[in-house]
This record gives sequence, C-alpha cells and structure tokens, in this order.
Amino acid sequence: MMYDQYITVHGYGIGPLHLLIVAAVIIVPFWQIFSKAGYSGWLSFLMLLPFINLIALYVLAFSDWPALRKKAAPLA
Repeated sequence: MMYDQYITVHGYGIGPLHLLIVAAVIIVPFWQIFSKAGYSGWLSFLMLLPFINLIALYVLAFSDWPALRKKAAPLA
C-alpha cells in the first residue's frame, strides 16, 4: 500500500522527486541549445513530450537558426 504512488522499474520506486530531477536534466541543456540557436528557451519543454521531441529536434537540426541569420545579415 505504501508504494502505490510510485512507478516501479526493476524494483526501484520512481517518485515525483525523481521525475522532477530527470525533467531538469533534460530541460536545462536543451534550454541552452534553443537559446543559442536563437529560439525561445521555452521550447525545451517540448523535449518532455514523446514524438513531439523528435519533431522539435528535426526542426532544430534542419531549419535556419535565427541567431545565424542575424550574424549573416549585411550591415547597413
């Protein structure tokens, strides 16, 4: 009864604290990547959603980054 609130994986309970730690480990580096590419850092939360994260990675990988467009723009 005490362990009903935990998801068990190979006998180890994964509680809300563990899930928050894993989410932080995923969000923080992607926040930096999206920010350096010129996108909003908030897009890093898409990395927590299955299949949406793959779409976001492909968009990030194959699109023209706004940060690079600003550098390549000719000075007036």
